[in-house]
Order: sequence, then structure tokens, then C-alpha cells
Amino acid sequence: MARPTTDVDRVREELLDCIEAIIQQRGGKAVTLAELAAAADMSPANVYRFFENKDALYEAVAERWFAPKVRIMEEVIASDLGARDKLYEFYARRFRLMRENHDADPVLFSSYLELGREHFDVVRGYIDLGDQYLAMIVADAMGEGYFTQLTVDETVSLINLMVHTFCDPEMIVMLHHSLSEPKLAQIIDTIFAGLGRHADRADKGATAPRLEVVASR
Repeated sequence: MARPTTDVDRVREELLDCIEAIIQQRGGKAVTLAELAAAADMSPANVYRFFENKDALYEAVAERWFAPKVRIMEEVIASDLGARDKLYEFYARRFRLMRENHDADPVLFSSYLELGREHFDVVRGYIDLGDQYLAMIVADAMGEGYFTQLTVDETVSLINLMVHTFCDPEMIVMLHHSLSEPKLAQIIDTIFAGLGRHADRADKGATAPRLEVVASR
């Protein structure tokens, strides 16, 4: 988290700390500005100096939750890695971070997810941002000769379906003990090895081979 540079930034961070304490204590149900003012020992009018309404408050909470994940995506995009390694790191580093956050405080992690479900309209913008960054990696991969029978949008959609469990915090909670970075690496390798050939078969009207899924225990 970036260090506050002004008194306003410092107080906003302190108020966000208060919100975190509230949701840790009683779950992720909507936090009102009046409730936040009471927890921060501040007048409601003073709280409005930092968050003009509840929408601004939830946007700030979401920004804090997603900031390290956005930073990871930006660092991966800016790296000199090849497309395959970029795609792996794009998911692996965020998966590792969310798994660590969950293990550090499962109750707080789940409370943030509950708050996110109630305000999915705010969360949606960050999901769309992730797709934009993923499209950039796909474009790099196409420049290296991968996914040439697919459009960028088609490839992004397919990758999202195949790697969803490693970037959705809800799924990370549900499948916590079944997910691992080696499994993610196998999925990424399969994506690069298989998507182009599958497109070729589809063009020729061939039937895709049936795959058996073995559940991890």
C-alpha cells in the first residue's frame, strides 16, 4: 500500500482501517457513513469531507482491495517475459497474493467478498480492467504465433473460462486445498499447446476429443 502523502490521504487510510475493523467484527454487510463516523470518533459531517457519499466510500474500499492486484498486472504487462510466462505470472502472482490474504485472516477475507457481492457494480470495473490487460498478453502471444485461428476476444473468453478458479476469490475459498501453482502452470501450458489446434479442428468440422476430469482430493 502506498504511503499517504498528505493529511487528507492519511485520514482516508485511517477511515478505511476503521471500515476494515467493522467488517472484520460483524461481516461484510453495508457500512454506513454514520457507522463509520461513530467508529472513527468523528462527526458525520467530517466523514463527508473524505467520502462525499456511500458510493465513494465503497469505491475507496474496492480500490484498496484491488490496488495490489492491479499493481501485479501492470508489472507483468511491463515485463520482458515471453507471452507464455507473462500469462502464467499474470495469474500466479495474484493467486499467491489472495491465498496468502485468505490464510492470514479467512474471516476478514470472506467479509470482503460479502461486501463485494453487495456492490458488484463497483467490482465489475476491475474485472473489466483485468480483461483489458489479459487482451494485451493475448496480443503478445499472437505476435509470437499463438492463437492465430482465434480473435483476441475469443481467446480472452476461453482463457477466462479455463483459469477462472485461480483468479476468482470466491473459488479460491471453495477450492482452497485443491488449487496450486503447479496445476496452474499445467493449465497455462495446455492453453498454449491446445487452443490453436482446437480451432483448426473446429474449422474442419472435427469433433473435439472427450476429456476425463479427475477431481483432486
